[in-house]
Amino acid sequence: MTMLTTAAIAAEQPLIDQNQRLVQHLNTAPHTPAEIRQLVGEITGQPLDASVEIRLPFYTDYGRKLTIGKRVMINDQVQLTDLGGITLEDDVLLGPGAALISVNHQLAPERRRDLDVRPIHICQNAWVGAKAIILPGVTVGKNAVVAAGAVVTKDVPENAVVAGVPAKVIKII
Repeated sequence: MTMLTTAAIAAEQPLIDQNQRLVQHLNTAPHTPAEIRQLVGEITGQPLDASVEIRLPFYTDYGRKLTIGKRVMINDQVQLTDLGGITLEDDVLLGPGAALISVNHQLAPERRRDLDVRPIHICQNAWVGAKAIILPGVTVGKNAVVAAGAVVTKDVPENAVVAGVPAKVIKII
């Protein structure tokens, strides 16, 4: 776990502000799929493969710690809070309204504005269902399925289906 102080966050503020303007533009004007990939590529600082599909609206708090593989499908209203890092490997599916949250606030009241950041890793061919929430530090294994509405607090094994709050393995594929 890494802690980011308010000073460290402030140092990133110009890039955060720039990317928030790009996110707002992305979500308020009509765009072709190619334009969406181009704008998200600007936000992430890396080009997206032509096989990536992103439905709008698309949300991110930072953008530069987001890595998107090939044939990734990001459905509408997905929230990628990536200050701690988020990796989406090839063939990942993110359902409508899914939230991947790589940051958390400190519990101590005097440190509440400081952040704990831990990366999220969604492995190849994993599927995160609609309105599912993935919390900081979680890895979702290859071919795993996170059921709609699940809250994932711990790593998900390869080929597992998890569901519930907190998510638990309910089936192995």
